[in-house]
Amino acid sequence: MAGRMTRRQALLTGAGFAGAAPSLAWARTQGADAALADQVDAFVRAALAAWPDQPGLGVAVVKDGETLLARGYGVKRKGSPEAVTETTQFAVASNTKAMTAALLAMLVDEGKVAWDAPVKRYLPDFRLSDPVITQLITVRDLLSHRAGFGLGAGDLLFWPNSDRSREQVLAAVPHVPIEHGFRAGYHYCNLMFVQAGAVIEAVTGQRFEDVLKTRILDRLGMGDTVPLCSQASSASAKPHGRVGPPLRYQGEMTVLADSIPAIWNWDSAAAAGGVCTTARDWAQWIKVQLAAGEAPGGPRLWSQAQANEMWKPNIISGSSPGPTAELPGRAIAQTYALGWAVQDYRGERLVTHGGGAPGFISATLMLPGRNTGFSVFSNAEEGLLMRTLRSGIADILMGKAGFDWIADSKRLEREGTARSLTAAAEIDAAQRAGAQPSLPLAAYAGTWRDPWYGDVAITQRDGGLWLSMTQTPALQGPLEPYDGETFRTRFPDRREEDAFVTFELENGRPVRARMRGVSPDIDFSYDYQDLRLTRI
Repeated sequence: MAGRMTRRQALLTGAGFAGAAPSLAWARTQGADAALADQVDAFVRAALAAWPDQPGLGVAVVKDGETLLARGYGVKRKGSPEAVTETTQFAVASNTKAMTAALLAMLVDEGKVAWDAPVKRYLPDFRLSDPVITQLITVRDLLSHRAGFGLGAGDLLFWPNSDRSREQVLAAVPHVPIEHGFRAGYHYCNLMFVQAGAVIEAVTGQRFEDVLKTRILDRLGMGDTVPLCSQASSASAKPHGRVGPPLRYQGEMTVLADSIPAIWNWDSAAAAGGVCTTARDWAQWIKVQLAAGEAPGGPRLWSQAQANEMWKPNIISGSSPGPTAELPGRAIAQTYALGWAVQDYRGERLVTHGGGAPGFISATLMLPGRNTGFSVFSNAEEGLLMRTLRSGIADILMGKAGFDWIADSKRLEREGTARSLTAAAEIDAAQRAGAQPSLPLAAYAGTWRDPWYGDVAITQRDGGLWLSMTQTPALQGPLEPYDGETFRTRFPDRREEDAFVTFELENGRPVRARMRGVSPDIDFSYDYQDLRLTRI
């Protein structure tokens, strides 16, 4: 495994130790670590055998400041012989958030930012739709998913690939509706991490991606990692997913695009999910996290005090009675800190984060009490495979293997597929039985505007209606009658999620419209429900 010399290697070969033979204890440790890596490797291969459609994976395991495993599995592209290696790039999506938090932690160490200072101190023109929250919201709030927005609010500004710039995304923030109480609950929100990136840019006078590269990636030797999706290598892993009828996530595994940027370009939301990395590079990131900001064999990037802040819970995200024989990994308390989720797992503290992009899933998990962590990168949307790997590898590293995560996840997969197919059949049946629109189709045509998204154009085409989300090239297609004043889209790009559009009439004329996703399995970032469309 390539990389700079570790602290322990330096002790064995440095001053006072040159030529010394390794101790018996050291040899035993090395043997135990190799055995642990072999167990992880065997489990990953068993999981891949259970999901034969999975094209590839990248896996990294770190323990006591050493990389135990950094390996690729499978292929970059289904049907291609090109193998995934430890240097193959994957999109990590929301695993980027911890890096955004770390950059702010460095600025806090330098006295340039304070966690609990109002955002307006750094961005005087900052504004939300609620004037009270505008004044109260702090930098800590931006990173804690507790501002009051709904789940995924504003994600249609950049999901799926939008033509907006970062500046245009930020200009729309004041118009995104806030539906919950400030600090009253946990609601995952990419948009506030984009705003956190703006704080970094305002304080440093540099673009977010340049700060991330110079202050973290370069200093950790993460030379194969890029801060923007648009910079991903053409030799990266290719995104895969199940596309086709009756729902978006049913059908055969297929290649979604020939490159990462073609389907996942979050340059306008880089601080929320822009990074692409490799298994070998990400091991360096896990090491500096477990070392509380001290780079492997190098400088300290942030202080112990800021390391503590980043892992300190700020909001409860979930709770339960705790683990059972059937649910051995169920947490008593799940919380969100600063760019990290923190929970209990089998009686120990687990620091973790996931990431989901079209065609990619990633996961990072750390067990600080064991000075151990790992990451898994997938180039396909197989969520239950990721669940299997997350829990199964954690159990191996904790010496608590025994629960059959593969069998349990396959059971959940069968049950979930059955539910989805039933739901799809019910949706189609409701359309067949639905009432006809009360007005001629021409009456619904026009330009419909939302304050934060912009325009949705509905035009007549080929005897029917055609809907265009004007800022989102992929979301354009036929709009069919569904039931009365409710219509549904049929986007030709089956990688995307369809939506219901329900019109509100006044004096026999459509004047307002609301949208919501068709599929019960829809990704929350298709936040159609946050649109408040009025006819212009």
